[in-house]
Amino acid sequence: MSPAVWAHRGARTIAPENTLEAFGRALELGADGVELDVHRSGDGGLVVHHDAAAPDLGVLATLPLDAIRASRPDIPTLSEVLDCCAGSLVNIEIKNLPGDVDFDDTEQAAAAVVALLDARGRRDDVLVSSFHLPTIDRVHELDPSVPTGFLVFHGDLIAETDRCADRGHSALHPFVGFVGDDVVDALVGRARATEVAINVWTVNDESEIGRLAAAGIDAVITDVPDVARRVISS
Repeated sequence: MSPAVWAHRGARTIAPENTLEAFGRALELGADGVELDVHRSGDGGLVVHHDAAAPDLGVLATLPLDAIRASRPDIPTLSEVLDCCAGSLVNIEIKNLPGDVDFDDTEQAAAAVVALLDARGRRDDVLVSSFHLPTIDRVHELDPSVPTGFLVFHGDLIAETDRCADRGHSALHPFVGFVGDDVVDALVGRARATEVAINVWTVNDESEIGRLAAAGIDAVITDVPDVARRVISS
């Protein structure tokens, strides 16, 4: 089975990243889904933006949603993106790491994402991910039916796969630079044994896309969804 193609922040090489235009263009280019970044607003809203602060606006978590939208109408809400991508997978990365200016150890954003999905009648095809393990632990605690994935930049990927399985998470998202030939076969084998999906980021090189597809990973997260689709379909 060929891996899925998920557009990293949308088709960000041809449209502003994390915008409705970028997500729409990604699907037009053949992506099976999109990856995006979520922060909370000061009044509990959910906005799609990579950084905790927006230029000329400030830290999003300190501002009411209406103020964010009035000043930056290009920053969509998560609900708007889910509507835009209806029928396609949306990988919702919750940004919440210690040291971030909007870090919240009470995991309000995780709770807000679960509440939004519930309010929408669970009609959306999503996977909720984070670099912060307690964030996806909280999502899983609130609703085990919501698939969750753990983002990792380095480390023992076999051990991290086991940790995901032990904690009820659906996927491991390793950085492409740590998925070399010496580990990929063992990683995919372990993932199959534990029923944990392996979704690799950010994969833009054609040969890397082909290598990982041949190895049997589950999804490539890429800035060039058209290129990935062509390579995987050839």
